[in-house]
Amino acid sequence: MRPTSLAEARAALLDSAGPVAIAGAGTAATWAGALGPVETELSTTGLSGVLTHNPGDMTVSVRAGTPLRELQAAVREHGQHVSFDAARVEEGATVGGLLATGDAGPSALVHGSLRDLVIGTTTLLSDGAVVRSGGHVIKNVAGFDVSKLLHGSYGTLGLLVEVVLRLHPVPAAVGTVAVECDLSEAARLAGELLASQLEPTAVEWLSSGRLLVRIDSTEEALPARLDRVVALVGGTPDPVSGDRRPGDDRRSRGWEEHAALTRGTPGEAVLRIGVKPSLLPGLLARLPVGTVTAGLGTGVATVSVPVGEVAAAHAAVHAAGGTSVLRTRPVSGTAVPAWGPPPSAVAVLRAVKQKFDPDSRFGPGRFDPWEIS
Repeated sequence: MRPTSLAEARAALLDSAGPVAIAGAGTAATWAGALGPVETELSTTGLSGVLTHNPGDMTVSVRAGTPLRELQAAVREHGQHVSFDAARVEEGATVGGLLATGDAGPSALVHGSLRDLVIGTTTLLSDGAVVRSGGHVIKNVAGFDVSKLLHGSYGTLGLLVEVVLRLHPVPAAVGTVAVECDLSEAARLAGELLASQLEPTAVEWLSSGRLLVRIDSTEEALPARLDRVVALVGGTPDPVSGDRRPGDDRRSRGWEEHAALTRGTPGEAVLRIGVKPSLLPGLLARLPVGTVTAGLGTGVATVSVPVGEVAAAHAAVHAAGGTSVLRTRPVSGTAVPAWGPPPSAVAVLRAVKQKFDPDSRFGPGRFDPWEIS
C-alpha cells in the first residue's frame, strides 16, 4: 500500500491485519534483523513533500517519505540545510528512513545525528492512534519526547508520517585536509585536532590509510584555517571539482572514497559500531576488519568483516561497552547475527514495544534475537 496522506495511511492500516512492514526508498533494506513474514507493506514514498518551511525560525516540516536530498535542494534556496551527511542520502534515502535507522554521517561530530536535529514528529500507531510530539519550536521540552524515541526504532513502533527538523546556515566555504597515516597515528593526530581551537566539522580515518579533516568556514577565513590544520597534523588540501556548490563537500575526492567504503567489501558483512571514542582505535585493531571508516571524534565506525567473524565482532564491541548492528548481509544470503548480546536496558526496550505496539504488528524480526518484536 502507498498512502499519500495521514488519513489514507490510517485507513490502510486499520483495513489490514497481521504483521506490517514499513518501507521507504529501500536504501537500508538489509540493515538490522531480517524482516519476518508480513501480510502488509506500507510504503512511505507517497508521503512526500515539504509542508512548512520557516526560514526565520530555521525549521522545516516535511512528510516522512521525502528524500532528504530533495529537502536539501528546497531549503538551500534560503541558504539553509539539514546538517546531515550520511552516505545514503545521495542514494535517495528518505527523512523518515534515516531517522528510523539511526543513521548519521561524518558531520555528526558537530551536529549530531537526526536525533539531535528532529524537534517534532507525527506518528501513526498500530491501533490507528495518531501521536504528535514536539513542534516547530527548537526549545520545546514539554512532555515525553516520542520523536527521539523513534530514532533507531527500525519501524517497529509506528509509521512516521511527518517530521519537523531544525536547520542550519549553509557554510559559505568547505575545505578538507587529507593526511596519509595509519590508524594509530590518525588517533594521535585526531586527539591533537580535537584539543585545539580549529573546530573541525569531521575527523574520519579511512582504511586506505587517510585521515580526512573537514573545515566549514567563510570564504575569507578558509585558506588560513586549512593552513593551520596542515601546520598541526601535516597533509594537503583535498582537491574538489570545480562545479561544487557552496557548502557541498560531497564531490571531494576523499569524501567520495569515504562514502564508497561505507558499502563494505563484496562478499563480507558490514557492521556499524559505536563505542567511546578513546576506545575505538584499539577495538578496530582487534577486529578482523576489511574496509573501515572511523569517526575518531564520534566513536562511530562502519566496517566490513568476514561472514564467520560477525558474531565475534559483535561480542568484542559489546565487551568494550559499545553497540553494533548489521548493515549489509553477504550476497550469498548466509545467516549472520544482526545484533550482539542484548543491552542491559533490553527490558525497557521490550516494555516500550509493548506500550506502542502491543500486538507486535510492526517490523517483526528487526531486533531478533533480543525478543523485542
